[in-house]
Amino acid sequence: MTTLTPKVTNVAVDCADRDVMAAFWGALLGMRVTYRDEDWLDLEPLGPGGPLLSFQLVPEPKAVKNRLHLDLEVPDIKAAGERAAGLGATPAGAPLGRPEAPFQVWRDPEGNEFCFCTKE
Repeated sequence: MTTLTPKVTNVAVDCADRDVMAAFWGALLGMRVTYRDEDWLDLEPLGPGGPLLSFQLVPEPKAVKNRLHLDLEVPDIKAAGERAAGLGATPAGAPLGRPEAPFQVWRDPEGNEFCFCTKE
């Protein structure tokens, strides 16, 4: 019997404006658009062999906290936050965690949460 282990091929984000989202996330992560149609847009894979970061148009606005979010490792959460703010992100609160390994929750232009994290 063969066990079917799924592979994550896309991390899809629902959105109202995929061009705004692609511009923000593409600039933040240094990724370019690889596919676009009327309702869907893909950025490059999240690392070698990784899933695509995709944006799907939906009619309803974001209403509650994400149940899934990206943690983005950076060497300096303050500098990363300043850069993200310049691209259209907003902080969701003050930095948290231990002083040697802080993290901070941010929101993209449509309010989707993500975190900047550092390693110990």
